[in-house]
Formats: sequence, structure tokens, C-alpha cells
Amino acid sequence: MDILVLVLDLVGTFVFALSGAMLGVRRRLDLFGVLVLAFAAATAGGMTRDVLIGATPVAALSDWRYPAITLAAGLITFVWAPLIERLQQPVRMFDAMGLALFAVVGTQKALDFGIDPPMAAALGMLTGIGGGIARDVLMAQVPLVLRAELYAVAALAGAAVVAIGHWLQWPPAPCAIAGALLCFGLRMMALRFGWQLPVALQSGGEGEPPDAMR
Repeated sequence: MDILVLVLDLVGTFVFALSGAMLGVRRRLDLFGVLVLAFAAATAGGMTRDVLIGATPVAALSDWRYPAITLAAGLITFVWAPLIERLQQPVRMFDAMGLALFAVVGTQKALDFGIDPPMAAALGMLTGIGGGIARDVLMAQVPLVLRAELYAVAALAGAAVVAIGHWLQWPPAPCAIAGALLCFGLRMMALRFGWQLPVALQSGGEGEPPDAMR
């Protein structure tokens, strides 16, 4: 199971780094800025999880493979940005894949460190969405996970499958695969059909702030 977790974590790191680097290219950052954004998007969630569960030094800073993978993804995006830009659907698919992989890996790692299943699921969700939050905050925009179709909800659903499987003492590998498939499927269906959670209506009308807040 340790090898599976490592492989999933590295694959998720690569696809999230692509997502971060692509945003940097769209905002016309220089090479250094693109690489920094790729690293933040790929590692912020995992680093936050590792600090919270006491897994120090954090893997993203102590294992050379994580910086190497984010560097490679950033360079690939910087050099071939026009090609990647044309592949919008695959890029969205990569992002959903990264979300699913990080959610299940984050949950499993928290469980391995003795964290209770409910909190492990929350940490798994944080692992999945933390990089996206860091990426968007660095670019001074409202984080995608707070306004997109079932982003954090999909991560929590996938993480919950792993946590429930651990509580029921089911084999971890099938639970991780099932959780990743559920998260990925929910995210892709939300993209396809525009699913999203309800948005609160304010007194000034839909999308309008109330008079007192203007």
C-alpha cells in the first residue's frame, strides 16, 4: 500500500503542477513565476496536511522527487503552453484526477499516522483543495474551490470512502481506488452538467450585496 500511495501522490503532484503552471502562463508570469505557481499548486495541500499530522519534515521539501516533478511540469507548460491551452478538456480532466488522487492519498496518510477517520477525511479534502487555494490566492482571485462545481465536495466524498473503509477494516487499496473514482466522477459530472451547491440569495437580489453592505 505504501508504494501505491507514493505513486498516486507523485502523479497528483504532476497534474496539479500543470494546472498551476497553466494559470501562471495565462497571467503572463515569467518563467520563475510559472515555476513558483506550479510548486504552490502541487504541494501546498500536502505540506499543510503533513504539518497538521506531525509528518515532518514534510515530503514536498525532504524528497527530491516532488520539486523535480513540479519543475518538469512547469517547464513543459511554459514551453508548450499553446498546445496545452488547446487541450482544455484534458487539462480539466488532469485537474480532476489530481483532486481525486490527493484526496485519497491525504486521507490514507492521515489514517496511517493514527488520525481518527472523520478528521482524516477532512485532512484528505484539505490535501486535495489546499494547492488550488494557494494557487488562486497567490494570483489574487477567489479560490476556484469556493466557487466551482462540486470541487471541495467531490474531494470530501472521495476522502470519506477511504475513511469509512478504514473504519470498517476493509482493504485500503480497493478503498483508495473507489474513493478516487468517486471524486473524479463527481468532479467530471459537475463540469459536464454544471452541478453546483446552492448559493445564498442576498437581500439586494441574486448576486447583489444588500444595501447595508454596499
